[in-house]
Amino acid sequence: MNLMTFSRLRAALPDGTMIGMEPEADAGFSSVCIDSRVCRAGALFVCLAGASHDGHQYAETAFKAGAVAALVEKTKLSGGMSGLKAAARRYGAILFAVDNTLRALQDAAKAYLERFPGLLKIGVTGSSGKTTVKEIAGAILSCEKKVVMNKGNLNSETGLPLSVFKVRAGDEIGVFEMGMNRAGEIRELSRVLKPHIALITNIGEAHIGMLGSLEAIAAEKKAIFSGFTGKETALIPASDAFRDFLAREVNGKVVFYETSCPAASLGLDGAELELDGERIRFPLPGTHNLKNALAAVAIAKETRAAISETRAAVSSIKKGLESVKPLFGRSEIIRGRVTLVQDCYNANPSSTAAAIEFCDSVAWSGRRVYVIGSMLELGAYSEAAHAQIGRLLAGSQADFVYLFGAETRVIADILEKSEKPAKKPFFFTENMAELINAAAHYVQEGDLALLKGSRGCALERLAAALTASGE
Repeated sequence: MNLMTFSRLRAALPDGTMIGMEPEADAGFSSVCIDSRVCRAGALFVCLAGASHDGHQYAETAFKAGAVAALVEKTKLSGGMSGLKAAARRYGAILFAVDNTLRALQDAAKAYLERFPGLLKIGVTGSSGKTTVKEIAGAILSCEKKVVMNKGNLNSETGLPLSVFKVRAGDEIGVFEMGMNRAGEIRELSRVLKPHIALITNIGEAHIGMLGSLEAIAAEKKAIFSGFTGKETALIPASDAFRDFLAREVNGKVVFYETSCPAASLGLDGAELELDGERIRFPLPGTHNLKNALAAVAIAKETRAAISETRAAVSSIKKGLESVKPLFGRSEIIRGRVTLVQDCYNANPSSTAAAIEFCDSVAWSGRRVYVIGSMLELGAYSEAAHAQIGRLLAGSQADFVYLFGAETRVIADILEKSEKPAKKPFFFTENMAELINAAAHYVQEGDLALLKGSRGCALERLAAALTASGE
């Protein structure tokens, strides 16, 4: 089945030039990829030029795997890449030569989405919680509708367009997470998706090293509303310090959603909350996940309103919330001789503080071991942010702290200078093998261990050693 014919692709890329034999009227591509290793028969291969790899070098590999066409940049058709035309000819493939292949991928995805005017499109962005909110919202909405979402956190300038090509006839609601790694990216993604409902989870320090201030982060996240025409809805957390700024001059309906509700903590088992008179057992632990749940509920309620129904069905909300499963590295509770709180998919000052405070709050008869990895991408704010976490750890309930990564040396200095008798024992290293060896020899049956750090730390490598230690 073709996702898009070549004639439609040509219409979506009016500045592009098609090179190769003229395709039949109904010829097209059946999938889209940017990695030649996963290309399959019928694919459109998009040649992206990155900092370390240039996709144009792998076009022939993609053709060998069955790609029928490739998006290439016009400047690459000469010089060292002059063999692109010959490679395409050899495999009977078509080249679409454009000025910028990333922009062309986004334009093609935008044109593809326009084929589904009945799809209610929901965009989710924010400094933290995006993936979890998307997954919870999907769990609720799929109780009643056919829902399509980004896989995992494919939320970037390339991930979102690739995810868009997963939409199929019959899908009723699309919930798409929108992330950023540079200024202007959210605006680009909003141009592709054109969300009918757009939600911001929060404004925090994630990417502050890139954008320079919380105000700049708020302005970047607010760009999710940039394509509104007056008919769309902006969902903004009522308690966020930037709520008024986020709501200002939005060309559409603005809804402030609540991020707290009556709830009883069940510790590692989540929380029991009361919503619209219904008691719901929500399985993800921590106050931050309760906020994520309420953001997803706000999406569900607004979705019902958008499709001309009066209110979100409480039964669907209850069923959806109670069915949620933790994602890899996000508030995962791994039970065994040592109980792990594996929250190491990503980290920023707010989420790290939330993880420590949650583990402090859990009723626990054994020892608490906190493994804290570097928080990356904080730029000039890194030292102050790690110092903040160091002070929090110094007063925490941890029996021992393990620090991993050069940035955590600031935390080590703070813990070293702590006064007795409250001085916190710790171990600092920049070597994973040393960390695994030290922690594995310390932890014992009955311990509670927190793994928290940025993705680049890959602290999940420690999990097997901790759960197996002492056996």
